[in-house]
Amino acid sequence: MPTQREEDEAKIRQHIDKIVEGIRTKDLEVLKRLYATDVVSFDVEPPLQHVGIAAKLKNWAKVFTFFQDVNYEVRDLTITVGDDVAFGHAFGRLSGTLKNGTATSGMWVRGTFCFRKLDGDWLIAHDQVSVPFDVASGKGVADLEP
Repeated sequence: MPTQREEDEAKIRQHIDKIVEGIRTKDLEVLKRLYATDVVSFDVEPPLQHVGIAAKLKNWAKVFTFFQDVNYEVRDLTITVGDDVAFGHAFGRLSGTLKNGTATSGMWVRGTFCFRKLDGDWLIAHDQVSVPFDVASGKGVADLEP
């Protein structure tokens, strides 16, 4: 019989799968149900932080305007679960066909997700996405693969 932590980890992994599906279908309503209302997101796009669910969804909506078809892939997801908080990290890649018909394989980014258990549901309270950068040039390095 699985422990509570094993059950919670399975729920969080399902949650990540729902995020992937919400991105692939460009469904903001699905994504809205997966984040805490006061989420703080440090994404690769400006500004430095997106605060609150409206800002997070606005950021996703902006991303979706560039894509005709979009795909999101998660690799090497690791999750650590506590009683009412959990965190995970993984590599992610957004790819697809742009509105102009150009196919893009995207780039791999590093992602960290922090969850809070609210009313029995695991919701993302914080996420951070980053790319490594070259110290000498000060520019992001977007051609690395896990």
